[in-house]
Amino acid sequence: MRILAIDTALPAVSACVLDLGAADPLAVETAPMERGHAEELLPLLERVVAAAGGGFGSIGRVAVTVGPGSFTGIRIGLAAGQAIALAVKAPIVGVSTLAALAAPYVLLPYDGVVAAAIDARHGQVYVTAYGPDGRTLLSPRRVGAHEALRALGSGPLRLIGSGAPLLAEEARLAGLEAEVASRAPAPDIAFVARLGLVADPATAPARPLYLKAPDAKPLERPPQDAAAGA
Repeated sequence: MRILAIDTALPAVSACVLDLGAADPLAVETAPMERGHAEELLPLLERVVAAAGGGFGSIGRVAVTVGPGSFTGIRIGLAAGQAIALAVKAPIVGVSTLAALAAPYVLLPYDGVVAAAIDARHGQVYVTAYGPDGRTLLSPRRVGAHEALRALGSGPLRLIGSGAPLLAEEARLAGLEAEVASRAPAPDIAFVARLGLVADPATAPARPLYLKAPDAKPLERPPQDAAAGA
């Protein structure tokens, strides 16, 4: 199966074409930008699909980032992805930007919490977190940086995304061990594609993910024996 992945939710326009089981995309392009996503997306998609060969008709699935991120950017990507999926009669799945940011680091050995955070401005972040076994410890949410750190527990922390420096500073003030693994403002589009290949269209719909700020609660650390066996 061949998937077309699209991301316009954050400060970039990205797309790639990836074959199931392949190590690298057949074609990929990313254009960092704060504005102008709508004008850039369609020409970029045409270039990527042409470079991959086979045309749009070779696409067997479409994946698109659904947020959190820019309201307008999310809508632009979803509209393009849904139009292409309809035209080629392929299923479409939604991929969280937070999950895609975290994915490269969740795969690496780490005896701590991996957290992806996007700067939501005004001292707030969109954040999610994963344990050493890859399971979700903190569901995606929008909270203040201080509240986010409390919810992440006692560390150690590996932080990814544009919100990582905010959380790292909170960790420093609290005396917790934390490292900023990446400040990437947008996910690697290849990981959007990989997550899209394993996603179930029934449980990963292509619709916007908008987050409100819930009450933050500290993480319950996994039992020591469970963590050791992960």
